[in-house]
Parts: sequence; structure tokens; C-alpha cells
Amino acid sequence: MEENTKIPQATAKRLPLYHRYLKYLHESGKERVSSAELSEAVKVDSATIRRDFSYFGALGKKGYGYNVAYILDFFSKTLSQDKQTNVAIIGVGNLGMALLHYNFMKNNNIKIAAAFDVDADKVGTIQQDIPIYHLNDMEETLRENNVEVVILTVPSSEAQATVDKLLEADVKGILNFTPARISVPKHVRVHHIDLTTELQTLIYFLENYPQNK
Repeated sequence: MEENTKIPQATAKRLPLYHRYLKYLHESGKERVSSAELSEAVKVDSATIRRDFSYFGALGKKGYGYNVAYILDFFSKTLSQDKQTNVAIIGVGNLGMALLHYNFMKNNNIKIAAAFDVDADKVGTIQQDIPIYHLNDMEETLRENNVEVVILTVPSSEAQATVDKLLEADVKGILNFTPARISVPKHVRVHHIDLTTELQTLIYFLENYPQNK
């Protein structure tokens, strides 16, 4: 994909889903796959899959489908899965600790390089081979570990002040698990993960848009 090519955000969000299933197919020894087969597996209609893939050029052939190894390699490069990305967890409460125990490296090249907190019982310890530093050491440590993406799990009241410090460390991406709506410059991207909202949305759809059994 050319550097200046823009694809719809909805398509971008589906790419990791395609990548994960293609990796499974490749590891299973499958050499080619059709859009219909992909559709059945990832629960995205085949027309949408073909349109998503078309943004990246001619990835398949009519009557043949897609070469699994080729498009897996292509999407790995597109999603930067061909290189390791270091991330950090900011806030090691219950959620932060659970994320420390999650094995990102099992399925991709995301590595938690460091974690930060202010709890004296946690700072200076190592959890799951990941060192926990004090928040006051955040800027220097993030730079030393080449971390530009962080997972934010601090209390809501501390979210903006913490983000301001992250900006000083040149962080470019924030996965925000706090309910707070933080302010960042345009060059910084924030994805909000609100579990309560997601559950409420799911319940609403279950009650108002029941699926056929």
C-alpha cells in the first residue's frame, strides 16, 4: 500500500480479523482461500471482503481466490506484524495487572515493554517479566524502550494529567480504558475502550434486533 493511500476506517478495523484467520489457514497448510470461505469464517459478507481487499490492489484472481501465503505476508506488512512493536501499560490496578498477564506475543509482535504505577508495593517489581516503574520515570523509560503506543488504565481523575506527561514522551497512540475523554493534539490517535458502553450496546441490539435462530 502506498504511503498516502487512505482506506475507510471500517476496513482498517477489519484487517486484524482477516490477518488472524489467514494466519490460522497458513499454519494449517491451506494454500488458497475464496472470499466466500473467508466470509463464513470471519462473519463478514463476501462482497465487503472483496471491496476491503480491492483497496490494496489485485490481491486475488477470479476463479482462483486468494493465495493464503501471499495475502498473509501482505497484511502482516500492512499491519506492521513483520516487526516488533513495544507498548507500555500506564496504571497497574486490577485491569492493568490483567493486561500484564495477557500474552500479546502469542499471536502477534506486540510486546509490553514496561508498566507504570505509583503504588510503592508494585514499583520496582517485575510481573510476567515486565518491570514496573514509577510514573515519575515515565518519559525517560518510554524513550529508552522506543515506546510510542500505550494502554491507559489509570483512574479517570488522573487521566488527563497522565496523558499530558505521555505527550512529553512523544507517545503517538493511546488505547484509553478510562471513561475520561482526554484531549490530545491532532497528531496523537486515541482509541476509547468503554466496556460498559459496549455491553449496553450489545444488550440493546439483542433486545431490539434479534437474530434468526
